[in-house]
Amino acid sequence: MNTPGKSQGYYESERADMLRYIPATVRTTLEFGCGCGGFSALLKARSGVESWAVEVEETAAHEAARRLDKVICADAHVAVAEIPDRRFDCIIFFDVLEHLVDPYSLLLAVKPKLTAKGVVVASIPNIRYYRTFLKFVVHGDWQHEDQGIMDRTHLRFFTYKSIGNTFQRLAYRILTLEGIHPTSSRTYRLLNGILLNALWDVRYQHFVVVAAP
Repeated sequence: MNTPGKSQGYYESERADMLRYIPATVRTTLEFGCGCGGFSALLKARSGVESWAVEVEETAAHEAARRLDKVICADAHVAVAEIPDRRFDCIIFFDVLEHLVDPYSLLLAVKPKLTAKGVVVASIPNIRYYRTFLKFVVHGDWQHEDQGIMDRTHLRFFTYKSIGNTFQRLAYRILTLEGIHPTSSRTYRLLNGILLNALWDVRYQHFVVVAAP
């Protein structure tokens, strides 16, 4: 059964744009919130990795299980107990952490699941993204939506600074922290130029972090 308000297409994104953040040496992966398994299937086809995943939505998990090596259909915090230690070169969270009541304890819990050179790769929406920023700062409109940055199922909100601080407080070493999906707005470029690049982070819809324990 689908999450209320979510179409099946919500679970089918392949996120091919994220392939470049997965180290070439990776041989085993674990993706939380894999949906129908599109990204991990791409990675498996490209690099022949052993792909595990966790997905709470039953229909999506069933589809992912046809494409990947192992899929655990359970809440992320529950699934951790079924995941072996020191098994994975890369643990993946694409637009997942913001949906959790306690993403911090999960990031701690997955540390022992990584191999000695393992990394966490996460894509996280930027609450300061230009178009969202305009709505709540200029227009005073904090309106929840079916998907996107203001997805009504988001429980946590992040900025560039808070992402960095979160991983550092949890004793991760940040290898990459950069923006993706920039706005093409000319108004943004003009405003940021006037403010001497003070709003540089507002340009990006998401930030990607690659971090190691």
